Order: sequence, then C-alpha cells, then structure tokens
Amino acid sequence: MELLADRVRVLGNDHPDTIAPRRFARWRGRAGDAGGAAAAYSELVEHMVRVWGSDHPETLTTRGNVAYWLGEAGDLARAAAAHAEPLPDRVRVLGANHPSTLKTRHTLSWCQGEAGDAAGAEAAYAELLADRARVMGETTPTPSPPGAVSPTGGGCSC
Repeated sequence: MELLADRVRVLGNDHPDTIAPRRFARWRGRAGDAGGAAAAYSELVEHMVRVWGSDHPETLTTRGNVAYWLGEAGDLARAAAAHAEPLPDRVRVLGANHPSTLKTRHTLSWCQGEAGDAAGAEAAYAELLADRARVMGETTPTPSPPGAVSPTGGGCSC
C-alpha cells in the first residue's frame, strides 16, 4: 500500500495511475475476506467513476468484481442485483452481442438461481442460449445452466 500512498501524494487522488494499486481487493478476497474484497471493489468503482466515468469498460468490469465477491461472501441476493445493475450499461456501451455482455447475462442467471429465483434463472438462461447461438454459432460450447456447476467453481462468480 506504500505504492498507492506515494502515487496519491505525487499525482493526486484522482490520477488514473492511482487505480492499479487499488486493485489489491482481489488478493484480500483470495486471502479469505470476500466481504472485505466486495467493499474494497465498491470503493474502487467510486474512484473509477470519478476518474474514467461510469461507462469506461474497466469501470464496468470492476462493477462485476463487486458482484463476484458479494457472491463469494454468500450474499446471493445482493450479488444478483449487483450483476443486474450494470447490464443495461454494458448493453449500451459494449452492445447486446458483446462477449462481456453475454457473460454478465450468464452470471446473472446463475446468481438468480442461487438466490432462489429458479424460474427467473431458467427464463434468463434460455434467452441467453438463444442469443449466444445466434451471435456465436451453434458449435460454441454452451455454458453450464443455473443450478449446475458454477461458471468458476464458486458461488455467483463471473
């Protein structure tokens, strides 16, 4: 964290080069503090919005990291909501057919199912499969459906 303090002192708190050292949140989660990682990523999102804006692809990705760590912390309803919130922004910025948008939809359907909305998860997943086949072709490997093995082996993970 000395690097962050030095960069903030020299460059100012809102300089883009102060963002990279703030990504320590991942390691906090990997060390077993998933709730702390979600909180740290939430702070990072606020910083990124100030520096780059809410539509920057890295800001959108970091919003997904908040949702990931909420899911890892066991807060499945908040994880599903956190995946759903940036979806309209991803569609607007990246497009409905962008792989990141499709991945967000997949993870959202997963979280919906894990949070207890099996019908919503099934409907979202069926719609996603149709869109994936249209965009990526019928031979593209199909992601696991909600209720099967997690996309990454954990909870509501991306």
